[in-house]
Amino acid sequence: MKEDVTILVATMSGTAEMLADDLADRLAAAGLSARVRRMEDVGPEAIGPGLYLICSSTYGVGEVPDNGRALFDGLAHGNPDLGGVRYGVISLGDSLYPKTFCFGGKHFDELFASLGARRIGARLEHDSRGGRYPEDAAAEWLESWLPEVLQPTAS
Repeated sequence: MKEDVTILVATMSGTAEMLADDLADRLAAAGLSARVRRMEDVGPEAIGPGLYLICSSTYGVGEVPDNGRALFDGLAHGNPDLGGVRYGVISLGDSLYPKTFCFGGKHFDELFASLGARRIGARLEHDSRGGRYPEDAAAEWLESWLPEVLQPTAS
């Protein structure tokens, strides 16, 4: 069965969205259907059973980017049951700020888990100062994430 992946993007400068587009192409090449959705275009009620990939930068003092704030707050205050959600997280940050490094993605990871969603694989935390392009780090991460995604789930 072909899996559908919704890539949810929270970004300030556009880097996370460019990365999400690249990931959608890679997922399609692996035989999965992927669509990129900017978070300001997604309401909390749209998060239902399925597979998601959260791609978030970090803004300010470890905050969720502006375009992801309404979705984040809506989920946090609405407290929906996300028990049918499986997800992965790619978080972008800058290690110049070690106390808030990659917190945009970390916040989404903690929220989804607290609502009953099940994270697949480790969270990727990309450092803009690390010397690797985010798409290269994400491509490598995807190689370990995909086998876990494609494992049959219990009914």
